[in-house]
Amino acid sequence: MEVQTDVARAIDELYLVDTHEHLTREQAWVESPRDILQDLFANYVPADLVVAGATPDAVERLLDPSAGDLESRLAGVRNAWGAVRHTGYGEAVRLIASEVYGLDELTLDGLARAQARLEELQQPGAMLRLLHETARLDHVQIDDFTWACQADPAGPDFFLYDLSWLKFCNGVIEAEEILDETEIEVLGLEDLRAAMAAIFGRYAACAIAVKSQHAYNRTLRWEERTDEEAQSALAAVLGGGEIEEATRLTLGDWCWARGVELAIEHNLPFKVHTGYYAGHSGMPVDRIPAGNLCALLARYPEARFVLMHTAYPYTDELVAIAKHYPNVWVDMCWAWSIDPYSSLDFVRRFLHAVPMNKLFAFGGDTFSPTNSVAYSIQVRRWLTRALEAEVGAGDLTEQDAVRVAHRLMRENQYECFDVEGTRAAVRAESERAAVSS
Repeated sequence: MEVQTDVARAIDELYLVDTHEHLTREQAWVESPRDILQDLFANYVPADLVVAGATPDAVERLLDPSAGDLESRLAGVRNAWGAVRHTGYGEAVRLIASEVYGLDELTLDGLARAQARLEELQQPGAMLRLLHETARLDHVQIDDFTWACQADPAGPDFFLYDLSWLKFCNGVIEAEEILDETEIEVLGLEDLRAAMAAIFGRYAACAIAVKSQHAYNRTLRWEERTDEEAQSALAAVLGGGEIEEATRLTLGDWCWARGVELAIEHNLPFKVHTGYYAGHSGMPVDRIPAGNLCALLARYPEARFVLMHTAYPYTDELVAIAKHYPNVWVDMCWAWSIDPYSSLDFVRRFLHAVPMNKLFAFGGDTFSPTNSVAYSIQVRRWLTRALEAEVGAGDLTEQDAVRVAHRLMRENQYECFDVEGTRAAVRAESERAAVSS
């Protein structure tokens, strides 16, 4: 029997901070029945299946319980599954199967048993137990694409929320939504500025961070925009009709800057998606390098920017940026599933170039708690390999490696994010809501 190293034992036992998820709230998880093939495959692996040769129709049938029995739905992607089972995405599916459902292979009898287990997990209280006790997560930070960072009663201290700045960064102004939220009618730039301040005034105290993934819709390159330029762009957007990309970028850059300024004012880090896209067949690679952000990083040295996903595949550039800019932290959320070998290498290169307090080890970036469990196991395994390789090379002692693990998995996150302050604000808001009701 192989003896577990001190490094492996520490990584296995430590409660891990999960800095990025899109998890549904417990009530939605309980009330939205899933079948076992959805739970195993409705994550990132469909993209790999299509790239491997499965038809989009076959993948759609795989994820549709009404499309037939388990055997027929799985049959349509079986060859592609054989080709992708060892990718990072495929490994995550195998971990869900083995670690959550006890399945070494996807047999029909095993899938039927797993369906019963899934139904047990979709009960009140099970989601929190799965994430806290099985995955050993300290807490999760969730982007649910909204401004309102409202507590989930299933675990107010455990489920913490990002304040979304996505639409604003894209130059999208939902005037009616803003009016409903703030009672401010956006007719001009000062109205928009006031509405943004009102959104932060209402929700920032209970937010763990501000988040945007606008790299899916536009370049990450940012330019300083004057109020006059932004006013002209806003007038065009509010006027409706077809909006030119340059107009959206002008307004988006202005809104992005105001969001950064408000994040500074309210002591919130600003998370930015960099690098790789989910899905397939549509990734303009010139949009996604973190290097596009340098003007913004230099303009706001007092901000705390969290650059996500290792900017894959532009990881060397991100290491250089993190080494150069004191206001940058790097989040490995999702990266382990995209490319675990590159992520292992990234950790080792980062440690020898950048202060180690600037790196966060994990975020699952998923909607499903069972998937989060698998991704947490994936990061523990690959981070262990990375740090044990450092010990084997003689660059770290085992004691050093354990200390690095504590830094990357938990301590760095508590230094960057005001976790306890956010929890206190959430508790206070929950108490006020209970009294008023």
